[in-house]
Amino acid sequence: MTVVIHWEAFFQVLGAALVGTLLVVGFYALGLRLLVRAGRVPVVTPAEFTDAITVISEKEAKRAAKAAAKAARKSPLTVAQKTLARIAAYACFAVCAAAVLGGILLIVVK
Repeated sequence: MTVVIHWEAFFQVLGAALVGTLLVVGFYALGLRLLVRAGRVPVVTPAEFTDAITVISEKEAKRAAKAAAKAARKSPLTVAQKTLARIAAYACFAVCAAAVLGGILLIVVK
């Protein structure tokens, strides 16, 4: 019994994985950047885990929220530019979701 490797199919899968990864990560990063420019800095409250290496305190979380609010107030963009940046950020997140759903559909349908 001999093992035959279909190199063409291997490189097709490799290329699709690289393109998909670059698409999702790139658009997600761009979406976060646009969201911050729109003045909507995502601040996530810390979760308490018993085995966590570091957990930020309530004081640090409040300081981060205050810094995010200050950065939003200092934005040099007009209201229309902020709205456009927010819409573009949501569009980037939609592209990420479509890429992930497309990948899942490729796995499920075939």
